[in-house]
Amino acid sequence: MKNIVRHIRQSLSLKLSLGILLMAVTIFVVSLGILFIQSRKNIKREAMERAVSELNATAQRVYRYLGTVETATNSNAWSINKHFQPETLLEYSYRIVAQNANVSGCSITAEPDLFPQYGKYFSAYSIRVDEDSVTTVKEGEYDYFSKVWYKTPTELGKACWIDPFDDFNEGTLSAQDMIASYCMPLYDDDGRQLGVISTDLSLAKLSEVISAEKPYPHAYFIMLGKEGHYYVHPDTARLVKQTIFNRDDVHYHPDVVAVGHEMTAGHEGAMRVIVDGEPSLVCYQPVKGTHWSLALICPESDILYNYNQLKYIITPLLLIGLVLIMLLCRRIVTNAISPLNRLVEQSQRIAAGQYDEQIPHTRRRDVVGRLQNSFATMQESLNRHVSDIKRVNAETEQRNEELQQARLLAEEAGRQKAAFTQDMTHQIRTPLNIIMGFAQVLRENIEGMPKDELRSITDMMNHNAMSLNRMVLMLYDSSETGHSEELRSKRHERVPCNDVARECISQTQLHFPDLPIKFETTLKDTYCIHSNRLYLMRSLREVLYNAAKYSDGQHVTLSVSKTKATVRFITEDTGPGISEEYHHQMFMPFTKVDNLSEGLGLGLPLSKRHARNLGGDLTLDTNYHAGCRFILELPISVI
Repeated sequence: MKNIVRHIRQSLSLKLSLGILLMAVTIFVVSLGILFIQSRKNIKREAMERAVSELNATAQRVYRYLGTVETATNSNAWSINKHFQPETLLEYSYRIVAQNANVSGCSITAEPDLFPQYGKYFSAYSIRVDEDSVTTVKEGEYDYFSKVWYKTPTELGKACWIDPFDDFNEGTLSAQDMIASYCMPLYDDDGRQLGVISTDLSLAKLSEVISAEKPYPHAYFIMLGKEGHYYVHPDTARLVKQTIFNRDDVHYHPDVVAVGHEMTAGHEGAMRVIVDGEPSLVCYQPVKGTHWSLALICPESDILYNYNQLKYIITPLLLIGLVLIMLLCRRIVTNAISPLNRLVEQSQRIAAGQYDEQIPHTRRRDVVGRLQNSFATMQESLNRHVSDIKRVNAETEQRNEELQQARLLAEEAGRQKAAFTQDMTHQIRTPLNIIMGFAQVLRENIEGMPKDELRSITDMMNHNAMSLNRMVLMLYDSSETGHSEELRSKRHERVPCNDVARECISQTQLHFPDLPIKFETTLKDTYCIHSNRLYLMRSLREVLYNAAKYSDGQHVTLSVSKTKATVRFITEDTGPGISEEYHHQMFMPFTKVDNLSEGLGLGLPLSKRHARNLGGDLTLDTNYHAGCRFILELPISVI
């Protein structure tokens, strides 16, 4: 065994033979597998087409069968309405059954007390006893007004098919089989209902029509009612009494329930379903003019019968093909590998250190010739590789310089972070110092302090506390936690536009109690949009706060209006405005026009971010030069 392994390792031809053989066998087996699988798919596709075609043909037979019943009823209905008398009703009932082989019975019933001489009830009923015999009687008195075949067309006011039912009524002539009825209300010329004509067909006869042809030996048809009851099925124990939803094994075959829902919903299609433990193809479609649905069930064992016989052909074909591939691979490799020995000798001289000896090129175009030319080309490429190494070294030096620049940028970012921390500490410390100072004053002199001075101090403390709270909220909003919370917030709240504007004005006047803020609106107070109230107020409040802060203290206006697609909140102030050179920086976080000014440089950036997350935007009107005019636009989604 060891000698065989050593021989394989030393023999290039044997290695190549085994490699090619492995590849060829893999391709051969995979090709057969793909062919096998594709054949299975084609057979299933053909089975689907065949089943659908058979289902359509059967549905057409059912339509024609039902159509003869409908035609027999409709063609006599007008004449019955014109001659609605007891004798004629018996005659028409007999005529409809006698002249139409597909009709098993026909009843013409009158409204209560329409013929007083016969009592409250009158019903003419004809039934087919056999192929050549029809019996017609006046039925005994029973409450037929509550029967589904009478009540349903009366309520609908039009003709309709009634689901199959047992026609037995004690004391009357009744059909022996389950029947389905085509029922039509009868009216006189004044639109008053005279009664109902009900034409019956035998469910057993309908089942024979449906099951007359089938595409596979064990295929069969079923027909369901609107509640899922079986009206046609090979297992007669299931008829009418059972539905497709109350089988004992439904829990283990949920796909049967899925088909039942599709059929009772009146859909058309096909599904692969486990029926009675066997995979089957189920094609279904509704029966026109009724609430019924027809399905053809084809077991896969029938569909794939011929396909399963292929394994008896594939197995010997596979063995013969493997033997032929092995012989062919061995012969090809043996003939192709012999010229490599000459190339081995030349390669050994190079391995001995004779680098200057150039391997000659050859004109051969087979794999050996390409290999020899590859060796020659490789030797020529060594010089080019040296040049490439030098180029790589130069590029490495350039990358080092870029890393140095990146390090300097990182250091600058660190300095900016330290500057921001110092500025933030100053901005927060100032209101804190004011609050702490006034708290000390109140603690020492509160008893003898005048009320006006006490109110002034508390107002100042409250103003600085609100400023501190505003800065903390802005820092939270700018954090990753605040940003994530904003993205997760609901954006479909009912937000009254005017109420939000007035509330923002009120909160701004808490900071600037002496500032008159003018409010204008073209919207009704009941006008609302779908948005997020909290983040809309935060965005609008910051813009209004900046307007109050930098205005001349007299002219600040907040107006609300709408365009065709958006609602606009426009804030105007009369003040110094923002220089054009800072327009591109004002929405950048932690950026201020004056580093010594109050604030963290977060108001406008956060307002713009809130607006964009709400589907809108915050912009500066550059055509306004009396101060600043900011436009907050949100999309309209009116409630």
